[in-house]
Amino acid sequence: MSDIPFAIPPTDDTLLERLGMEILHVDAEGATGRMPVAGNTQPYGLLHGGASAALAETLGSLAAAAHAGPGRAAVGIELNATHHRSARAGTVTGTARAVHRGRSLASYEVVVEDGDGRRLCTARVTCMLIDAPV
Repeated sequence: MSDIPFAIPPTDDTLLERLGMEILHVDAEGATGRMPVAGNTQPYGLLHGGASAALAETLGSLAAAAHAGPGRAAVGIELNATHHRSARAGTVTGTARAVHRGRSLASYEVVVEDGDGRRLCTARVTCMLIDAPV
């Protein structure tokens, strides 16, 4: 992991680790990460839509947490995803960009692309910003 200005909680034994996600950049404006297609497919050999959604929610939530700041946390309250096409191999990259950064809510648009830059999925993630659990 690189270019991350705040501490991401440990990812051992989490969905991020199981799906092979690599977080490349996180700040309040957005986040970038990638994930392999292999191991994240549905029975027909295509990238599972749930894997794309998990990548999108992860990136949006991390960016929202960066926006929330110290002593605060971001919890997902809404996720929608449109799957435009799929991938059979390689790596997919997700890029989250802020749509709204408020005091109590933050929303991000996340685009997931294949290795050729073709859009596979467009998602929107909204997080509630709360005081961090003790």
